[in-house]
Amino acid sequence: MATPQDKLAQSLSILKDLQDKGLVAIHTKNMTRTHRERLRKNGFIKEVMKGWYVPSKPDEPAGESTAWYASFWEFCADYLNTRFDNRWCLSAEQSLMIHSGDWTIPSQLIIKTPQGGNKPVTLLHETSLMALRMKLPNQRDLEYKENLQIMSLSASLIFCAPNFYENQAADIQVALSMVSDASEILHKLLEGGHSSRAGRLAGAFRHIGKASIADDIINTMIAADYKVVEVNPFEEKRTFLFDTHIRSPYVNRIQMAWSKMREVVLDNFPTPSPLPIDSDKYLDDVEEKYTSDAYHSLSIEGYQVSAELIEKVCAGNWEPETNAKDKEHKDALAARGYFQAFQAVKRSLEKILNKEPAGDVMHSDHSAWYRELFAPSVTAGLIEATNLAGYRNAPVYIRMSKHIPPSYEVVRSDLMPAYFSLLKEEKEPAVRAVLGHFFFVYIHPYIDGNGRMGRFAMNTMLAGGGYPWTIVPVEKRKDYMTSLEQASVDKNIKPFTVFLADLVQKGIDGK
Repeated sequence: MATPQDKLAQSLSILKDLQDKGLVAIHTKNMTRTHRERLRKNGFIKEVMKGWYVPSKPDEPAGESTAWYASFWEFCADYLNTRFDNRWCLSAEQSLMIHSGDWTIPSQLIIKTPQGGNKPVTLLHETSLMALRMKLPNQRDLEYKENLQIMSLSASLIFCAPNFYENQAADIQVALSMVSDASEILHKLLEGGHSSRAGRLAGAFRHIGKASIADDIINTMIAADYKVVEVNPFEEKRTFLFDTHIRSPYVNRIQMAWSKMREVVLDNFPTPSPLPIDSDKYLDDVEEKYTSDAYHSLSIEGYQVSAELIEKVCAGNWEPETNAKDKEHKDALAARGYFQAFQAVKRSLEKILNKEPAGDVMHSDHSAWYRELFAPSVTAGLIEATNLAGYRNAPVYIRMSKHIPPSYEVVRSDLMPAYFSLLKEEKEPAVRAVLGHFFFVYIHPYIDGNGRMGRFAMNTMLAGGGYPWTIVPVEKRKDYMTSLEQASVDKNIKPFTVFLADLVQKGIDGK
């Protein structure tokens, strides 16, 4: 007679078969009611909407959204393909966001389909889906990206709503920057006789510095006997000129965001110290802060460490027993790794305090910080040695965040080179500190340790401006993470800037 464990194993085998086929959205037709209820009772699947489920973890805390955000796009693709038999596509606006490299989880995903019900469908964690009953674009104006059917770049630009230029200015400007000439845009404008859209697009291209494309649109439409009035659809003045040689939306996005955000940082951050720094005293102060820094930084990441453990690790008296509980072992290894990384960061600080450019130092040294951070875990066999080889080679997700970090391919080829270029070119140490931290965790170049590395980046950049080493206290973790989320998802850097500025100012004041 089969035991409960045997029955659960059978149900898990069914679930594994579905996952091996690439299914994320599990419909009631995919398994029997018995298997479904058994898996749901034991926490291996959760209901998204009536009749639809996604895999989950039994130990997932109540209210935890990370797994849902990580599976959101795959679930929607599976569900929509099944529900509408592939006769659907994302809205022009959502298509543009994806073209521009913005995979942020939307509060409401809008799609077009002839079978749409024009009513929102509630999903998990305050997300929803709206299927608008609309005719699909021509097949030549559709394409697939990550199993999602989206409108082509040119069709998305032509048919996006006018208010998108105000509400998602960054996304549409990055999308516009990807257009190298007017031919594909013009073909569709002429085909549909879209004179007002032509005027809006011409104004948009001119706004981002692509005057030749704007002129081609206007002149060609007039030659075809259309009356076109050029209108700039953007409310803000142009603050960033795109490099016409860069086609990567990811690079254009980070460059434009840096340009806009730096002004906010400068308006809200203390001015750097005009006085020369006593490098020996500065390094002694940093060393005095080590125990507190390690405790707070590791605690923010969920490790359970005490001052006593940190002191033992610092003194070399750390011998986590082989029979110690797994969690305790990991905490001790993390503490040792932090100690070793801290020593590497101090060596970088010495270079910066001796007037080497802070951006150059971080570029050359950050891989050494990372290796030291995880070397003890590699030695203990908890993680593979290949994890020390460099940037990640797999997707990664941030706990409880709607921000989906860029794919690992563009991290290596585009984003990290662009990040260090911006860091080196930036003249203001406050901007290097705030945006150096923010964009590091935004890109999330490593599988793990990005938060700790981001704080190391922040502090080395602070040293370059004569600011004190600054600890982010674990008691303020919620404010810290919320401000990072606002910067990542809403493109609002001010809360994060003000949060860090307050901590730095307290350090300056000796509090």
